[in-house]
Amino acid sequence: MLTKIREKAQGAFAWGILIIICVPFALWGIQNYLDTGKEPPVASVGDRDFYQQDVNRAYEQYSQNLQGLNIDEQTLKAQALEKLIKDEVLLQYVRAEGLVTSDNKARDFIKSLEYFQVDGKFDEKQYKALLNSQRMTSGEFINRIKNALVMEQFQRSIIDSSFATQHDVESFFKIQNQQRDVAYLTVPAQKPADQPSEEEVAAYYQQHQDLYKLPEQVSVEYVELLLEDIAKKVAVTDEKLRAFYEEQKDQYSTPERRKISHILFAINDKQDEKAALEKALQAKKELANKDFATLAAEVSDDKLTANKAGDLGLFAAGTMEKAFEDAASSLKLGEVSEPVKSAFGYHLIKVTELVPGEVKPIDVVKAELTKAYQKAQAENTFYESGETLTEMSYENPDNLQTVADALGLTIKRSALFTKDNGEGIASDPKIRSAAFSEEVQQGNNSTPVELGPERLVVLRMLEHKAAATRDLNDVKQEVIETLLKDKAKQQAAEKAQQIKTRLQAGESIDTVAAENKLTVKKMTGLTRSNGELPWQLNQAIFKAAKPVGDKPTVFTAVLPSDEQAVVSLSKVKEGTMSEDDKKQLELATKNIARAFGQNDFNAVLNSLQAEADISVKTQAQAQN
Repeated sequence: MLTKIREKAQGAFAWGILIIICVPFALWGIQNYLDTGKEPPVASVGDRDFYQQDVNRAYEQYSQNLQGLNIDEQTLKAQALEKLIKDEVLLQYVRAEGLVTSDNKARDFIKSLEYFQVDGKFDEKQYKALLNSQRMTSGEFINRIKNALVMEQFQRSIIDSSFATQHDVESFFKIQNQQRDVAYLTVPAQKPADQPSEEEVAAYYQQHQDLYKLPEQVSVEYVELLLEDIAKKVAVTDEKLRAFYEEQKDQYSTPERRKISHILFAINDKQDEKAALEKALQAKKELANKDFATLAAEVSDDKLTANKAGDLGLFAAGTMEKAFEDAASSLKLGEVSEPVKSAFGYHLIKVTELVPGEVKPIDVVKAELTKAYQKAQAENTFYESGETLTEMSYENPDNLQTVADALGLTIKRSALFTKDNGEGIASDPKIRSAAFSEEVQQGNNSTPVELGPERLVVLRMLEHKAAATRDLNDVKQEVIETLLKDKAKQQAAEKAQQIKTRLQAGESIDTVAAENKLTVKKMTGLTRSNGELPWQLNQAIFKAAKPVGDKPTVFTAVLPSDEQAVVSLSKVKEGTMSEDDKKQLELATKNIARAFGQNDFNAVLNSLQAEADISVKTQAQAQN
């Protein structure tokens, strides 16, 4: 639960900043800064107008992130517009308050984003290619990031200043570790024997035609730019491959593995340099007849390694003084050095493990090396071609042939697919999102879709099939099954309500269960984290009101199987902090404080929104 609180506290912040950062790539686009013609705004915050295209782009991002949650389009569009408004309210407020951040901080943040990294490092070419794909300058993007960082700064100032008292923490654990005693039975949802009439089937079909629609479908034609294809065309000669091999030799080398141990004779207040050296020389003589590990345990002043045979682990150049490193590097396996002086004293050094380094010959790695060479040589061409793809597909929005001819690409075609499912290239949600975007639906080329750092795709509409309602004859059996299921659920709910009424009147749950041939299950000391019950039932139990006196709280809950659970809650015991909880007390306090801080921030943002000059038009108003 502590982890969930932390995730909740950080999640809202992380989601907010992520949306702000992602906006330049997925929501607003450069079009926000261009003339929108005579199109009326759908919302205004102060002097900032939002148009339908802004909401549509925000919706596209939301629908992609929330895919599979079955949230309807209008709800998502409303949420997207609300998010745009909240962000703008906050941005205008922090600007008015004079909060700023530096260009350098914004650049450092940009370099940390995975969008612009190749092999974990910031890549200038990747950065420029992605900005070009959005037709955005670096200055514009940096400005947006600065806005996001300033908004983060304000949000952090509220969240990080919150705190939780000991009473808050104790109250949390009283609720979190609460235990409840329950008895419950389940009423099965049994399908009735009688089939629904033709009239019932027809009536249900007429009232629920949306359930039997074939979804909207599209197919697209597309061109894809692949680094792999460009790389295959790069000519390779033995001379160029040899030069590349020399540059990349570290990639094909295994470094030497050298493990060392030492015996230290320290120079300190108790022992001067002369005495330390004499002891070291004497110890070296004793090694003729004594094991290094034994002697280390007896005389080494390095007490951390003395009982471990003087083991210092793997030798790494650059971590010790030069004299020590020179000696450690020159020794053979099993050889012990003469006394070596460092700032700590005199050392006897021994190499206990030595695996020589190895460089794989060019002939052994030639196939791998060739691919790496071709890829490296193709990268510039790939990024330049990406810019051409972006520019030409935008300048010629009504066809792909122009850009295909210019770059030597083949125009490919997909099969029909929906917003939620597709095969081939349409199996990627980014492609489906682009295919159903406003610009493509209007007959234009899409903006380049990045399917990984080495693949860019531009698509356009090939075929569009509107959603259509399936004929009753085709879905009749589905309707019958739904009606039977609904009747079974209704009968189970009615039966559960009858049982609940009898239990509330004081009858025994065992007696009522026996009459109805149902089984009673009893649980004592049930906790929120109990995994034996379906989570819906467990959640209902801990949401139920506490019993009053000797009278249990009786309620029903619907289970995933459509069964109805009738529950009698007889006892609630306050939770206490366990020993494990006490060990995590600092983390618990911090996470609860963050949750409080997030609530405080939400309250501030709601207050700012209430005071802001906001105008929102309905769809009908926007069209008039």
